Amino acid sequence: MSQHKSLQGSSGIVVKRNVLKRFERIDLLKKRGHWKVGDRVQGLRKTKPDV
Repeated sequence: MSQHKSLQGSSGIVVKRNVLKRFERIDLLKKRGHWKVGDRVQGLRKTKPDV
């Protein structure tokens, strides 16, 4: 049985993700100045990935 193209690993074409992991969102918010040490890590504001 073959595997669907969307489920293939990193050997395929890299697609831009539209959802970030929590640590990626925190790093991005830190860079933009919207998050500082001591702020909550839950309920983060929405972010779009950098291009």
